[in-house]
Parts: sequence; C-alpha cells; structure tokens
Amino acid sequence: MDRDTLRQYILENYAAVNDFPWISNPTYEVFRHESSKKWFGLVMELPRHRLGEPGDDMVTVTNLKCDLLLSGSLRAEPGFFPAYHMSKEHWISVELAAVDDDKLRFLIDMSWLPYCILFNNIILC
Repeated sequence: MDRDTLRQYILENYAAVNDFPWISNPTYEVFRHESSKKWFGLVMELPRHRLGEPGDDMVTVTNLKCDLLLSGSLRAEPGFFPAYHMSKEHWISVELAAVDDDKLRFLIDMSWLPYCILFNNIILC
C-alpha cells in the first residue's frame, strides 16, 4: 500500500483527521481520532538506517499502536520494526511497501480500537 492509499483508507473508514504537526518534518503525517484527537497512526519517510537496517534509501513507514505480544511476533517478519521515535512497548513501525495490505488494514483496526468503547452497540471514540 502506498501513502496516498493509506490516507484514503483511513479517512474513508474511520472517524479520523490527519495533520502535519512539525515544521521541521513537514511530510510527517499524524492520524488522530476525530473526537479525542489521540493519535493512532503516524506516517513518515525515513532513511532505512534509522530503522536499524543498513542503507540510506528512503522508506515510508507507519507507526501504529500494537499489542506487546503481537508486536514481538511481527518484528520477526520482514517490514516490521520497533517503533521509530515512539514507545517500543506500545507502538510498531511498518514499512508500507513490504507488508501485505490486508495485514496492514488489520493493524490499523487494532491501532484505532484501543481508544474506543462499545456503548449500546455504538462505537464511541
């Protein structure tokens, strides 16, 4: 999945807003819950070496909230890394071009849901 497709998927399927909060990194895009403004995703272009791999080629990654046990398993797979510049306990970095789109959608769902509650069969975030 590319960055534009990711943005479109999130904005069409979740009550979310996006913004670009850093002047020093104007392409870093944050996805927030529309009501609470809490983050559930961050998209960045980084040199590969910042993910702990050799190389200076630029890669597009998204940081997503992730269950600790699942993130440990995922990091054994290609395209998954300890979260760049976030809590490595609660977040994971995912290289967009290296991960199956269905798996990425599943992880976005997981990242979105920790901030939501079910009340009278309605999801409130």
